[in-house]
Amino acid sequence: MNLVRTTSDSPDFQQLVVELDAYLRIVDGDDHAFYAQFNTIDSLQHVIVCYDQDIAIGCGAFKAYNTQTVEIKRMYTLPQYRGRGVAKSMMAAIENWANEEHFSLAILETGYLQKEAIALYTKIGYEVTNNFGQYEGVATSVCMQKTI
Repeated sequence: MNLVRTTSDSPDFQQLVVELDAYLRIVDGDDHAFYAQFNTIDSLQHVIVCYDQDIAIGCGAFKAYNTQTVEIKRMYTLPQYRGRGVAKSMMAAIENWANEEHFSLAILETGYLQKEAIALYTKIGYEVTNNFGQYEGVATSVCMQKTI
């Protein structure tokens, strides 16, 4: 497994996001259009792509939410690579990078139906918090945070 820092200009990241969005259209159903508007990838400067040899198998990113906080975005692992620690490794790399950039808190949003994601985030120290920003009052959103 090789974790590479890049930007949203990465073709491998863009392809993984296409697959992520196809997956989320199924999981989120009618709510997908609402969430999609907050998940554009243009201009992301902090992207991690995970490779198994030369195959891009997972991705994640962060963007500044405010001067102390980053929002984790676009986390995805190809289905055939799940359960192997890929997402956990990417999250650690994202958190380390954000910390290098002098951020001290990471926040994220996921759908309440994404039980595996919620379990992973809980396992690595994220706690459910009040919904933030555009997710305030959205019953299908689960927002989480962690000091990094």
